[in-house]
Amino acid sequence: MLQKGHSTTPVWNSLKQPFFRMLWITNVVSLIGTWMHEVGASWLMTTIAPSPFMVAMVQTATTLPFFLLSLPAGALADIFDRRRLLIIAQIWMLCVSVCLGITTVFGLTTPLILLFFTFFLSLGAAINAPAWQAIIPEIVHRDDLPSAITLTSAGFNIARVAGPTLGGIVIAAIGTGATFLLNGASFLGVIIVLKGWKREYKKNTLPEERLIGAIKTGIRYVRNAPQVRAVLIHSIFFSIFSSSLWAFLPIIARKDLGLSSLGYGILMGLFGIGGLSGAALLNLLRNKISLNLLVLTAKIIFALAIISLAYVKSFILLGITMAAGGITWLILLSVFNTVVQSVIPSWVRGRVLSVYLLIFFGGMATGSALCGSMATIGGIPWALTIISLCLIISAIFTLRFKLTSGEGLDLTPSQHWPVLTVSNEPETDEGPVLIIVEYCVEPSQSKEFIQAMKALKTIRRRDGAIKWNLFHEIANPKNYTESFIVESWGEHMRQHERMTVSDHAIWNLARSFHAGSEPQIVKHFIAEDITD
Repeated sequence: MLQKGHSTTPVWNSLKQPFFRMLWITNVVSLIGTWMHEVGASWLMTTIAPSPFMVAMVQTATTLPFFLLSLPAGALADIFDRRRLLIIAQIWMLCVSVCLGITTVFGLTTPLILLFFTFFLSLGAAINAPAWQAIIPEIVHRDDLPSAITLTSAGFNIARVAGPTLGGIVIAAIGTGATFLLNGASFLGVIIVLKGWKREYKKNTLPEERLIGAIKTGIRYVRNAPQVRAVLIHSIFFSIFSSSLWAFLPIIARKDLGLSSLGYGILMGLFGIGGLSGAALLNLLRNKISLNLLVLTAKIIFALAIISLAYVKSFILLGITMAAGGITWLILLSVFNTVVQSVIPSWVRGRVLSVYLLIFFGGMATGSALCGSMATIGGIPWALTIISLCLIISAIFTLRFKLTSGEGLDLTPSQHWPVLTVSNEPETDEGPVLIIVEYCVEPSQSKEFIQAMKALKTIRRRDGAIKWNLFHEIANPKNYTESFIVESWGEHMRQHERMTVSDHAIWNLARSFHAGSEPQIVKHFIAEDITD
């Protein structure tokens, strides 16, 4: 658990680093352009095809690529140069936006053309997202990571406030096509900054992982990393129930409060302003209370914001509620993002983040459908009441899955493995491979040894083993044999490269129990193909 007093880094401290500052500024500009595009696309569809189905299809075209490409995009972010991948994605989105803008300016955009370009624009965003998240720990010091992630979330809220407003002004003054062209131009700053980034790219001595294998490796890592699983459990419950606010706010603002689009925009703006306040507040709270208590409190406040939608009929009071919701929204997303990035090494960061994004957005989509079904059965106030109660119950339930700050972890590669010399080294794709490690342990230390091996088991499974066992010799109680199977010789060699300094300390602890007079024995076996 993260204890109070963990971080005294000011939230704006990471902006002192020139490259991060330039990247943050250009990204905020790009996000403003994205929100302008969102307004322009929805408005254009209501003009050329005003049916609810076609308007909803714009959102479908926007979100579908994230579900289709989340895992492959995460794998690409790990097996290719992230800088180059980001530049390609940004150029792709620039070209798609400009093409849509030109088509719209000349009056050639049909509903299908709009959906086509929206889908392909979102393809670029889906490829971009995991790589973008994964580079943050590369460009800021580890102590500044929480503030950098908080600032990234704050930048999103700045864009959410400014983008729709500017989009509406541009549509009224120049036309919808201009929002698409301006969105395209907004990618230029990010491209220029990334082009100037002198990223240190370490070339692997082993062949690059294949895409499908890399995806499987990422999923296996998540399945065997308790700290990551804890974040995902918190995220899935929060995303499912928090989606009710976004699902019902437009209807409540229009039908219950009788607000115009301007009034609805003000409520959304107050939510964004609350998010900006949360960026400054988070740093203070992080030093006052524990991480898990902070998350519990924020979830409860957000649940109260949800239930207020059902019963608060005052615009002013609802605006205050929305600001409070914005504060807790930013706190929770920043904490989840910081935790997941603080406990994963660079080699798998893109894949883990892609799973995190898939879980979160999948939860939002599932929650929206659940909210709609519940409102159809019992009405919106009843649905909001039940959902807010479910969020509070889930907040209490998830207390058992402790979030950790990753404080004290050293995730740099240990690079401690000696070169394994064998007379006939297998090809990298040969396998599976069986590795056997023998231990001689004094009976008085057996309990401590088994506890150490439990931690080592997590590392073996997380970094590539598809099966792991610890055997105890019946005839000689001192003798233990660890065995694990890896899919290929190349994957076993990658296990060596993936072990971090903190992992190495656990490995050394397990080895320290070996009390035999002879050196520890390690054997490698390659499977024979005996199929007919």
